[in-house]
Amino acid sequence: MPSDTTVGGGDDAFNTFFSETGSGKHVPRAVFVDLEATVIDEVRTGTYRQLFHPEQLISGKEDAANNFARGHYTIGKEIVDLCLDRIRKLADNCTGLQGFLVFNAVGGGTGSGLGSLLLERLSVDYGKKSKLGFTMYPSPQVSTSVVEPYNNVAVLLDNEAIYDICRRSLEIERPTYTNLNRLVSQVISSLTASLRFDGDLNVDVTEFQTNLVPYPRIHFMLSSYAPVISAEKTYHEQLSVAEITSSAFEPSSMMAKCDPRHGEYMACCLMYRGDVVPKDVNAAVATIKTKRTIQFVDWCPTGFKCGIIHQAPTVATGGDLAKVQRAVCMISNSTSVAEVFSRINHKFDLMYAKRAFVHWYVGEGMEEGEFSEAREDLAALEKDHEEVGAESGEGEDGDEGDEY
Repeated sequence: MPSDTTVGGGDDAFNTFFSETGSGKHVPRAVFVDLEATVIDEVRTGTYRQLFHPEQLISGKEDAANNFARGHYTIGKEIVDLCLDRIRKLADNCTGLQGFLVFNAVGGGTGSGLGSLLLERLSVDYGKKSKLGFTMYPSPQVSTSVVEPYNNVAVLLDNEAIYDICRRSLEIERPTYTNLNRLVSQVISSLTASLRFDGDLNVDVTEFQTNLVPYPRIHFMLSSYAPVISAEKTYHEQLSVAEITSSAFEPSSMMAKCDPRHGEYMACCLMYRGDVVPKDVNAAVATIKTKRTIQFVDWCPTGFKCGIIHQAPTVATGGDLAKVQRAVCMISNSTSVAEVFSRINHKFDLMYAKRAFVHWYVGEGMEEGEFSEAREDLAALEKDHEEVGAESGEGEDGDEGDEY
């Protein structure tokens, strides 16, 4: 929940994400919610237990049993007002609320059901505020989750793609959720770095929306991060800006299972950290533009937005990632993201043809019509992405900002 008055304010910049108590303690502007206590209890008893205010850790008595309807209509409904009350307290404590960062996974019942319910309510209560969502799609398993359109910008992540990056680049044979989370946290850290540190070109939360979203429904982003180097490999020679930029565009670097070579880019945000100068970024972007495998839609031929923060990336102590002098995080809007929706649609069709598990949802207050409605909406979303790619120079491109 970033507050914008202290953006780039030197030592005070951490007030964006932390509020100071009367006793001088800094507490994160964050609320953790789950319908059952196990995971939240790990935070309550874990290494950082002193960091969080107990009121901001909310857990229910029983879980959603992987059931969207339980998370959205029954169990979730009982807890949503308490969550919004806590969020309201944090929002009132912000001197200039910019928006919300929302983290959820849509494979189970809580992240999808309660997650979408919370997003709906946030849209009502804080209509004009940006909502930047980081949504984990469960790639290898069957997903019956409804994609809710309430985020302004949603960054799609999936376990399978991140597992592959951990296995390939970090040489971890059996990656754990901790390994996955540490990699995802580097992406999020890069995105919020300009709210926390000074830099040559700063990008704030609302600018992501302005620069990346050409039409309200086309707001599902791909992310990648480079370099991903194992801590055990001490590199004598650091990678150049051109090398990390090229690596960020590689299909194998994408944190969702989809191949950007099968689509066209509409916009692209590159956040550099560390020892990086604008001249090198200019050259790297110019090189990318010459690559035939990287195609942009013709109505937005120069869709690059770049940010530079001179603070090098920080890595977790005892973590898997090597400390590097420079890194880049890319958030891009590509028509190829339709592949993710297509896969969900296919899996949904296989199950729904047999009406598998439908009674569990209907039993929790959902109507069967909502299934076909959600399916149609996702099919329309797939088609929207195809059409945007097929459009000729009629579309308008948004405010390009610091464009290269």
